[in-house]
Amino acid sequence: MDISITTLALLVLTPLLVWRVYKRIQARMTRQRSIVSRHYTGVLVFGAMIAVPLVQLLDNPTNLAALLAGAALGTGWSVYALKRTRFEDTQQGYYFTPPARLGILFAMILVARILYLGVEVYANQGKGIPAPKLTDDTLTMLCVGLTAGYFEWYSAGLLQWRRRLRKAIDAE
Repeated sequence: MDISITTLALLVLTPLLVWRVYKRIQARMTRQRSIVSRHYTGVLVFGAMIAVPLVQLLDNPTNLAALLAGAALGTGWSVYALKRTRFEDTQQGYYFTPPARLGILFAMILVARILYLGVEVYANQGKGIPAPKLTDDTLTMLCVGLTAGYFEWYSAGLLQWRRRLRKAIDAE
């Protein structure tokens, strides 16, 4: 087997890339200020991550089922995560601390799958094999559904928490 310098560089740099992504995600899974616009953005972005492939998969029931099953599982885990989230109402503002391990796990599932697809595309380069679409693979759709379902529902839960606080303030 002939290994090119590009392949060798990718083999060396991939663990560094994974480590950097992991550390960035880990840094986001700490105590954070609750900003309503960010929660809405989370609902919209992760909702789109489900809706866009869903429309493309209407003629592919297996991958559609994987996407929906992943979204359902991610939603279930998100409900669990919201119960483990620490919510704070302080003089400085509203804060929450998500369960870091769950957030990191679901984010890294998608990162690992995308990295795998990148390696697959690189390995098939020059062989005349067309690059696969993201929606072509059942496991990829499961990973997308898991991650998007988890973070969409988590963002919705944060919005619900903020609405409850608002109603309590308005009732006073």
